[in-house]
Amino acid sequence: MPWSGAMALPSASELTVRSPALLRAWTVESKRPCRLLRTDRWQLREYKLGRRAEICLELLQKEENLGPQDMLLRTQMRIPGERAYSLAVDLVWDTARGWTAGSLRQRVADFYSLPVEKIEIAKYFPEKFEWLPVSSWNQQIAKKKKKKKQDNLQGAPYYLRDGDTIGVKNLLVDDDDDFSTVRDDIGKENQKQLALGKKKSREALRARSSDTVSSAEMPTQFRGPEASLSIHVGSFR
Repeated sequence: MPWSGAMALPSASELTVRSPALLRAWTVESKRPCRLLRTDRWQLREYKLGRRAEICLELLQKEENLGPQDMLLRTQMRIPGERAYSLAVDLVWDTARGWTAGSLRQRVADFYSLPVEKIEIAKYFPEKFEWLPVSSWNQQIAKKKKKKKQDNLQGAPYYLRDGDTIGVKNLLVDDDDDFSTVRDDIGKENQKQLALGKKKSREALRARSSDTVSSAEMPTQFRGPEASLSIHVGSFR
């Protein structure tokens, strides 16, 4: 099926869409958009999605044609004085010049019309409820005193991909180092309680297993009836 055939998918049949360029299609993993199916030149089978792949369609307000070098990110501006963010805004980052932290910081600064030295950005890891600041490679070297390596946000520790959320902080009005939110606190506490509950369940299971093994290794011994004893005294005369 050609890529424009996404319009014929059951989910799209109920939409009134005049062009495939008004739709984004994502694969779905763990109930979250994962991989962006970006090109109109490929057929769906060329993505090797598998037989049970889930695809969600995102309706756009204007036509979009992302190239192979374009990275689609969700950016959220930090609200000064609050542990919260404004609504997410899509940002397209051209990675043709490299997947560097400096390049991304410059793109975000231009997008928000701010000096690059007056912003801080961080990638959000929703599964951990954590924000990882994205500093320039020179800043990382100065802090860690390591030899220069390749600066590539596709690799560790960022693993940047389409659809990732990037928090943006305007240092002109907000100099707090914290990127987290109240929702993150709640999420981490829930994860902590869940892990604690699982740990207690494992400990209880091990205790029951230990009791069972002990009972099997030390079976109750029953004494049988006492045998009668006869003594015969012989004559040695």
